[in-house]
Amino acid sequence: MTDLTASPAPHRRTLLCIDDDAMVHRIVQHLVDGFRYSRYDCEFAASYEDGLVKLINGSHAACLLDYQLDERNGLELLREARRVNPDTPVIMITSSESDEVDIAAAETGAVDFLLKSELTPPMLERAVRYAVKLGASLQQLRAMALRDELTGLLNRRELQNLLQNEWMRSVRFRRPFSVGLADIDFFKRVNDGHGHMVGDRVICHVGQVLTRTLRRLDRVARFGGEEFAILMPETGRREAVIAVERVRAALAQAPCVLADQNLTIPVTLSFGVAVSLEDADSADGLLAAADKRLYDAKNGGRDRVCVEG
Repeated sequence: MTDLTASPAPHRRTLLCIDDDAMVHRIVQHLVDGFRYSRYDCEFAASYEDGLVKLINGSHAACLLDYQLDERNGLELLREARRVNPDTPVIMITSSESDEVDIAAAETGAVDFLLKSELTPPMLERAVRYAVKLGASLQQLRAMALRDELTGLLNRRELQNLLQNEWMRSVRFRRPFSVGLADIDFFKRVNDGHGHMVGDRVICHVGQVLTRTLRRLDRVARFGGEEFAILMPETGRREAVIAVERVRAALAQAPCVLADQNLTIPVTLSFGVAVSLEDADSADGLLAAADKRLYDAKNGGRDRVCVEG
């Protein structure tokens, strides 16, 4: 008999099965052992609470989720898990042949709907193979939706989502965070003098310098055109200034070198910085304060940081 408690082999993918019936666990293990073209280890959860924790925190290739868990609904678990972990593809399994259940499962985010009474190794293997491929495609699309196409940095929409979340955390725990807006100085001269292709490479260069200079905790986004945004959690005014000054120093030491064109382009940034709990009473207000200070920095001579006013 297969040991259901054994640790999964490190080189094999894992399926999560959430079902409150131990017999179903044994049946699923038997079906998975009968797969012809693929090999998976199985992890099992026998309750709503345990299943939710494992689905949110695990790295499973796919999840088989029972529609009915004791007195609770598998759809409810799926909705709750999707708020935190949208990537693991979920196959709903049930004893009910109701079309309404099938439709509800699809609308909640399940990628397939299978009847327990009809499960066979080939059927389940096909469903898992489809779920894994679809899950990978959806994950790639979600990642693309969050990223700027040119630089690979976060895009403006995702930065604003993160800003709202960080604002709520800051207000709740009374912990500051800072927002920096940066603009490439005299960028129009680059486009006019060397063309937009070179301008794009300068933008990418600045994004790379920002990413490697700031902390891994900080989030960098392309905010539009030649403008960048930085979200710095757990950072007050003094620490934020130190961070962005470090970026300015790094850029001074690392101009944009285009060896294929025998071209070196010095790059400077102007920064506006605003701090939560001090400079605004909302996330949007904080962004507006940073934007105003960026404008002041550019009017004040560029290549500088403005944190007041």
